[in-house]
Amino acid sequence: MTAVAVELRHGRDLVDGDLFDRLVDFCAEEYGLERVVAEQIQDQAIAMCYVMGTTRAGDTMAPSKEVDPGWHTFMLHSPEYTAWCQENFGYYLHHKPNSKVRTRGLMVDVVGKLREAGFVVDERLWGTAADCNPPTCCGDGPCC
Repeated sequence: MTAVAVELRHGRDLVDGDLFDRLVDFCAEEYGLERVVAEQIQDQAIAMCYVMGTTRAGDTMAPSKEVDPGWHTFMLHSPEYTAWCQENFGYYLHHKPNSKVRTRGLMVDVVGKLREAGFVVDERLWGTAADCNPPTCCGDGPCC
């Protein structure tokens, strides 16, 4: 039996590189984030939007508190966001704040949908990373 390597997708690859950089810069500045963190947030937000839009699962998916700023950032770049939605889904994907309660179960479901679509998932941003127990988790452990 031969193992087949599957290359996972990244949200960042669904937009032009220059646009991704502008989104990351805005997100980092607007939310007071380190650029590397803003990159991860934008990547996850774009992947989530893509899955929501292509599957029409907007009523059953929601961003985590950590990923939500990435979606807000994308939407604030309204000409680019509108064009991206039209190009990828044929309709505008609306953001309905407070329409869902961010439970761990919902976040696990969203993460599962992202994985099913072949996207890399940063579980730390979805609140689904394994629970850590002291003393291995003191901010620099393998699960933190």
